[in-house]
Amino acid sequence: MATQHSANVYITNNTDGTAYIQLFHQNDSNGIQNGSWTASPGTTVGPMTVSFETGWGSYGILDWWSVIIAVEGGSTPGTYQNSGTAIFPHWKECQLQSGDADQNLTFTVSATSFGINLASGGCADGMTRLGDFSKITNVFVLMLENHSFDNAFGQSGIPGITHATPADSNTYQGVTYAVGTPAPTSMPTDPGHEFLDVVQQLTDQTTYPSGGPYPAINVSGFAENYATSTTEGSPPPAADIGDIMLGFDTSTQLRVIYQLATEFAVCDHWFSSIPGPTWPNRFFVHGASSAGLDHSPTTEQIAQWEIPGFGFTYPHGSIFDALSAADLTWRIYNDDTDAYSDDPQNGSVLGAIAQVSALKGVTMLDVHSLTGFAADLQSPYTYQYTFIEPNYGDITSTYAGGSSQHPMDDVYGGEGLIKAVYEAIRNSPVWNTSLLIVTYDEHGGFYDSVAPPAATPPDDGSPSTYNEYGFPFNQLGVRVPAVVVSPWIAANTVDQTVYDHASVLATIERLFGLSALTARDAGANDVRALLTETQPRTDAPTTLNNPAPPAVPAAETAQASDSDPIPDSGNLPGFLLIMLKTDLELSSTAQEQDAALARRAAVATRGDARAYINYVLAKAHAAKTFASSQAPAAPTVTQPVP
Repeated sequence: MATQHSANVYITNNTDGTAYIQLFHQNDSNGIQNGSWTASPGTTVGPMTVSFETGWGSYGILDWWSVIIAVEGGSTPGTYQNSGTAIFPHWKECQLQSGDADQNLTFTVSATSFGINLASGGCADGMTRLGDFSKITNVFVLMLENHSFDNAFGQSGIPGITHATPADSNTYQGVTYAVGTPAPTSMPTDPGHEFLDVVQQLTDQTTYPSGGPYPAINVSGFAENYATSTTEGSPPPAADIGDIMLGFDTSTQLRVIYQLATEFAVCDHWFSSIPGPTWPNRFFVHGASSAGLDHSPTTEQIAQWEIPGFGFTYPHGSIFDALSAADLTWRIYNDDTDAYSDDPQNGSVLGAIAQVSALKGVTMLDVHSLTGFAADLQSPYTYQYTFIEPNYGDITSTYAGGSSQHPMDDVYGGEGLIKAVYEAIRNSPVWNTSLLIVTYDEHGGFYDSVAPPAATPPDDGSPSTYNEYGFPFNQLGVRVPAVVVSPWIAANTVDQTVYDHASVLATIERLFGLSALTARDAGANDVRALLTETQPRTDAPTTLNNPAPPAVPAAETAQASDSDPIPDSGNLPGFLLIMLKTDLELSSTAQEQDAALARRAAVATRGDARAYINYVLAKAHAAKTFASSQAPAAPTVTQPVP
């Protein structure tokens, strides 16, 4: 019968620089243990307690080890990981024996070797250089939906932020609507946020001169636009018009993101990349361009990029293309469950589709369930960039049941998602070298008091094919919430640097030595200046406040019928075309591709859409399962090592 043992593992930094060390051990009987430390040259750190079995019944249970170091200064600065084997990269097998029980074991690591020094003998492994040194080895971005900075933080009371006051107001039909608090946790209708909606909100004009210049900005048209716009459906009841001017009582209504903002950095001049809707703004975070798209695309336009080449393309590629070309790695997660929502029964399978999979070179097979995120971070995690999407809820109707914080859903699910993402990173070995950006794609029609500044056009040779209004991309959109989190950032930091979504790319590019994709990210500010601490902080909370349940029931919203036709533009046709892209990518013959096109062509109603998306998601899940069963994987506690 097997006997359970433990040992304490220490590790010595054998480089002549400061090393940020992550050490991992795993076996099939006890799972994964890990530790992370900062070690000056020649210093021994630890311990990490490891568990293992010996004796009868433990035959075939192997012990696997992995180490990652980021070395600052000295003669070999850079980021390194042990080489491992061809079958299990970065994992080295070295079995603990009875002679190691209750021992203090001291391993060694340098830029060239990893010494697994066991009392019973031990072994060694070489090291592989992953890249140049950076305080940050893992960048995470969580992008939520449709709130302005003043809506989220304007009434937060955080000292030093630029924010709206009750003296700020808009007027409509002789009624003055002033800034105030608290904002409702959900809206009865979806505020307008299409290109011409934003023109009216920012300038009180209803037209845009093709090619510009952008009309003079006075932030005076938010209330009127909310009262009259029909781009997202019917206008609100007259009694609710003033809600568009209100800000959350942040510390009580949004207590998760408020805690992050006060524990780390809040950026009060982060703007959406264009004065327009979700799709072009989300494209900017992936490519510092929207390839000329200045509005929510129509079904016909989306088909032009999804069908011929299986995906939306940029003239200079996406950040995912750039990382892959530099032999760097990336990963995508999305919330494909209803785990965070307070009304999951109102959600929809459609909300689990990741918008990033519209890009060429990114498929639904690349999108991982957020349910595995925390566990993945407990293993060696070397992805330099991780992008995370929420669940969009019931996008056929009310957006309820999701975690995106869409205005017609309440904010509870998004708060839960932020909490889960932060706590997974904070309680993982990557924490000491991590950077998390939480931001929003665009303002969703909500009032903001700060006039957006001019912008550098991408100048990437994008055609005018998708440019409906002749917009030259020389104007930033409305200010959005943004919080930047890292153990290298001082608490209570307020950053008034001008950023937009291209700043995400600028940060990644400058951390990892990549070239800019367009003129926009080449000139964008990056967030590295926030990393002011001399050592990673140890006082950051390991858990965050729980989300605040809505104080009142969600606003009554109009329900769409399954028999309603698919609209010609907006989120729903966009997600349907992502499903067609996925179906085509999973079709290996011309006949199968013809069948995929026929399936999409038969979708006419919202009810058809649900059935079609269920079919394609099931097909993608089956493909993921098959691929996982065929490909070798690093040893895990759920897959016995041969």
